[in-house]
Amino acid sequence: MTDSEPTPGERARAERARSRSLAQLVSDLPRLIVDLLKAELNHLKAEFAEKAKYAGVGIGLLAGAAFLLFFAFGALIAAAILGIAVALPAWAAALIVFGALVVIAVVLALIGIRSFKKMDGVAPSQTIDSIKEDADALKGLGKYDN
Repeated sequence: MTDSEPTPGERARAERARSRSLAQLVSDLPRLIVDLLKAELNHLKAEFAEKAKYAGVGIGLLAGAAFLLFFAFGALIAAAILGIAVALPAWAAALIVFGALVVIAVVLALIGIRSFKKMDGVAPSQTIDSIKEDADALKGLGKYDN
């Protein structure tokens, strides 16, 4: 035999090392699966938190728009009362206030609706895609690191 060829004893030791590595890998598999599930759960929580933030902003702005519309209707009622009771100047001022409140409410409502559209649905799409990739990797399909 030459120096580059392993002896039968070295071959046996290398085979035992490979077997031990495979056994270690198999014994690590449950821990790796639990770690993967924990990571997916953390990803799901983060995605829901981001969507909840956009929903909160949208709800807050729409509530602000509704609050201003409440006062806009009050101003409209005041304008009608003043229009009947007095001539032009008092109710014209009330209509100007009403118009300004409506414009502000519309702007807030449009910003709130835009915030809702940023949510891109309620379902955690990034987490679902990641779980599908993980399932494909366990099946030996798709792209995954070797």
